[in-house]
Amino acid sequence: MQDAPPSNLLVVGIDVGGTKTHLRAFAGDAEVADHVRTSSGWRPHDPLAAAGWLAALVADALPTGARPSALALGGHACETPRQCAQIRTALQLHFDAPALVVGDAELLVPAAGLDKGVGLVAGTGSVAVGRLPDGSPVQVGGWGAVLGDEGGAAGLVRDAARAVWAAHDRGEAPDALALGLVEAFGVAEVPALGDALESAKDVSAEWGRRAPFVFAAADAGSTIARTVIAEAGRSLAALVERLAARGVPVDDVVVAGSTVLAQPSLYEAFAVSLAASVPGARPQPLRVSPVEGAVRLARSIL
Repeated sequence: MQDAPPSNLLVVGIDVGGTKTHLRAFAGDAEVADHVRTSSGWRPHDPLAAAGWLAALVADALPTGARPSALALGGHACETPRQCAQIRTALQLHFDAPALVVGDAELLVPAAGLDKGVGLVAGTGSVAVGRLPDGSPVQVGGWGAVLGDEGGAAGLVRDAARAVWAAHDRGEAPDALALGLVEAFGVAEVPALGDALESAKDVSAEWGRRAPFVFAAADAGSTIARTVIAEAGRSLAALVERLAARGVPVDDVVVAGSTVLAQPSLYEAFAVSLAASVPGARPQPLRVSPVEGAVRLARSIL
């Protein structure tokens, strides 16, 4: 490790995602650390364990002897202000510096260089966040693959399976989507899909990684797959609509997530639906790493 930088104004931003964690630190304008690791061991519902995990991460990533002057993080599964506040309080056991803890989706708006707006994520799952004019955070969606996450990879696969079963019950021959899901889950026929989905040990991950089969089926001409994707786009737009109905400013919608940004058909379905349901909203894909939002937040509390 390098020696600590001479500046004592060291800001640290951390993006703890569901799969990977990204830490970036600056002393003034000079980048001091850019560190990526897995999120294995992250326990956001145990504040003391979460704070200890973060302290170890910072110690491993920063130059020897360096101490943060301000730290901000967006944490996967940090779902309520109370939970975030508990982690922030626990961090004071490790760092004598101001800290800010938010959900990871809240990094998108500052990462895009904006002061207000909506952060919308559609990766394995889906969620949208924003803030009321008084600064209170609001989150909609993010209910997991079994109950929600429409528009995320796992939700797409779940809804595709439902659509395929409905077609089977109508007596229709298997189309490209049905055949794709049968192949994806390694079963012999459509009726066996139910057991395959229910036997997943990690529902979100195991369902979500089959999402490319839905898009491939749409490209192959499956009307059912195209309908599932269109509905997913409408569901993502509905998240923004719910935030608007609760008084959240939604003029700017910053979009991130491995599914929606990698699949143009889903992004287009979302954008078209958003234009119809919330005409004033302007969607924009996030073009930088979300950790940039954490760095900007850390600088704001320095």
